[in-house]
Amino acid sequence: MDDSQLLRYARHLMLDAIGIEGQEKLLASSVLILGLGGLGSPAAAYLASAGIGRLVLVDDDLVELSNLQRQIIHTTDRIGQSKAESARTAIAQMNPDCQVETVVERVDTARLAALLAQVDLIVDCTDNFRTRQAINEVCVAQSKPFVSAAAIRFSGQVTVFDTRHADSPCYACAFPPSDDLRVDDCATMGVFAPLVGMIGSTEAAEAIKTLLGIGDNLQGRLMMLDALSMQWHTLQLERNPDCPVCSAR
Repeated sequence: MDDSQLLRYARHLMLDAIGIEGQEKLLASSVLILGLGGLGSPAAAYLASAGIGRLVLVDDDLVELSNLQRQIIHTTDRIGQSKAESARTAIAQMNPDCQVETVVERVDTARLAALLAQVDLIVDCTDNFRTRQAINEVCVAQSKPFVSAAAIRFSGQVTVFDTRHADSPCYACAFPPSDDLRVDDCATMGVFAPLVGMIGSTEAAEAIKTLLGIGDNLQGRLMMLDALSMQWHTLQLERNPDCPVCSAR
């Protein structure tokens, strides 16, 4: 690290669990963020400011006025721009150390697999059950950790799937593909603006902890937040030995 980086990341360097070695590891890390909306905005901002060396931002949507109530990485003057490009602009102003690549397209499984092969971890900020199943299949195949979250109305949830560990469930263990769950849409159901900030920031924290191997991440635990009562609840997730995705591990 050069002198400016030592100053920029000084508060991390003071933490015994991170220090210079951990910060250098973050600077050498690559993370893919799928979705630059309510969850992806704080996740991208905190991962960039924390010193992740390379971010791959994937989103095919454009910034709309209705996004700005909660998607804090975007601004009024960037309405109509690609969300991925808008986020890159914000990150460049926030931390020029962070190399940002944008993918402005709706990626299929093959494209996702190619992108994931180039990163250390994926942060899921989508709102689509089938997309999460596709992410999970690729992560299991490549043994890559997967931070996943969701938020609607006043309720949010976040967890980590990391099948590098024998006892870790995958997404399909917790949410079987056969269930074909309908995911509620904030465009029709609404969402509390600070909620996505809390959940997206938690995703960033779990991604950093997972990359550094510090603390206890949320592997095997689904943490749920009720923002109206401000209560967190934790649900244990078990590996399914008959899981159609990861049972062959």
